[in-house]
Amino acid sequence: MLTLNHSDIPPQLTTVPNPPERLYLEGAPLEALLERPRIAIVGSRKVTSYGRGCTEQIAAALSRSGAVVVSGLALGVDSIAHQAALDANGTTIAVLPGPTSKIYPASHTQLAKRIVEEGGSLLSEYASGSGSPRKHQFIDRNRLISGLSDAVVIAEAAIGSGSLHTARLAREQGRPVYAVPGPITSPGHAGTNQLIADGHAQLITSPEALVEALGLDKATQSALPLGDTPEEQAILRLMQTGLTASDALLAASQLSVMDFDQAITMLEINGHIKNIGNGHWRLV
Repeated sequence: MLTLNHSDIPPQLTTVPNPPERLYLEGAPLEALLERPRIAIVGSRKVTSYGRGCTEQIAAALSRSGAVVVSGLALGVDSIAHQAALDANGTTIAVLPGPTSKIYPASHTQLAKRIVEEGGSLLSEYASGSGSPRKHQFIDRNRLISGLSDAVVIAEAAIGSGSLHTARLAREQGRPVYAVPGPITSPGHAGTNQLIADGHAQLITSPEALVEALGLDKATQSALPLGDTPEEQAILRLMQTGLTASDALLAASQLSVMDFDQAITMLEINGHIKNIGNGHWRLV
């Protein structure tokens, strides 16, 4: 786990309300991920099958375009967005309401592990030993999710949903907000429909239209080669974030030296990466 003190905190988070004094990071270096487009996807914990399908399609399309998906690892839309991004060979950042050492909810521990293993990051403003998150910590997390992102997508939200708070913060921070429309008979979509009706969010008509509206390259992420093992895939994802040095790749991957050396050797043999000297590699 890496501690980011005040001088290390990215500028995107120094202007949010009540800026964090320090952050705790597990996984890929934040500065590498911040060089790529970052789109937040948030929404209801009690997601409908329609909301689930829309979230999966949007997260996959954004990941294939090269964007990093940002969310809060919560039940419902958040975890679906993380999972769909990973399944599309994408990268994702989870902003936690508690310490990275105690995943909340506990049922998402394996998902959190996968996020790190596949080139993403877990981010928190709470140190180890902070205990279970309190109600205000879930609200406080929202400002970091919107602050890290170039735009915010509300996939599904009822009136009073916490994700509407994220949408408000995003507007205040100058980030565009997009929302998925839902059936007018569905209470679970009343919040997103109201955002659109009030002009506080732009209407999403399809995942492809969203990618185009955000100015993302649809082909960027699909070009990433596939490794033969999870270790190889983790290294490839890290290299796509901009890491090239063996030392940095080893640290971020959290692999043993033996597993790392074996994976990097097989990636070179299979023509996925090339040694460019001085302990640095590049994708082929």
